[in-house]
Amino acid sequence: MQIAIMGAMVEEITPLLEYFNHYETVEFAKNKYYLTSYKGLDIVLAYSKIGKVNASLTAATMIERFGAQKLLFSGVAGAVNPTLKIGDLIVATKLAQHDLDITVFGHPYGYVPEGAVYVESDRGLLALAKSVAERKKLYVQEGIIATGDQFICDVDKKEWIEKTFNADALEMEGASVAVVCDALQIPFFVLRAISDAADMDAGFSFDEFLNSSAKISAEFIIAMLDEMVHD
Repeated sequence: MQIAIMGAMVEEITPLLEYFNHYETVEFAKNKYYLTSYKGLDIVLAYSKIGKVNASLTAATMIERFGAQKLLFSGVAGAVNPTLKIGDLIVATKLAQHDLDITVFGHPYGYVPEGAVYVESDRGLLALAKSVAERKKLYVQEGIIATGDQFICDVDKKEWIEKTFNADALEMEGASVAVVCDALQIPFFVLRAISDAADMDAGFSFDEFLNSSAKISAEFIIAMLDEMVHD
């Protein structure tokens, strides 16, 4: 089985590259894709670069060019839900685009015609993540992740997104990956480790905790791969 593992920034996939150690690098469409194997699983790994367009391009490439049959996203996010603290893990039950706005035509925020406000994650992968969390005795929160092409560091904006989408965390790629996978009928899963509180101090917190949070998220992805091997 070909598994895609994706992050947005190089820091988000570096712990995985270090773990796999040996891999082939393929350059395509101004990006690098890393091919390796893990206990019988074929892996394609990449970071998309920040933002929804880059994330969509990378996800589609991993599926259409490299034959990914499942996609796991590993990275960091800002907390909206006050119960989430730096280093906590959250898996997306569903995702929405908080910056998509055609409300002038009477539609809700995040909606486009022939689409939906939310895209739901694959239930099988969510169940797998729950099993991993139980085995590792980790608390992993399930919740709604909101995606947009902005790094949110404004309290009022954060509160608006939380209220409008009932969001628990914020990031800049997940919902676009979800749209691609949903359209191409590829099971997907988005895991985020909290790196900041999405507040006025977010820039400082992000710089300080990006690497440690990315490592936490990557370790969980490896544990999921171990479970897939036994399926």
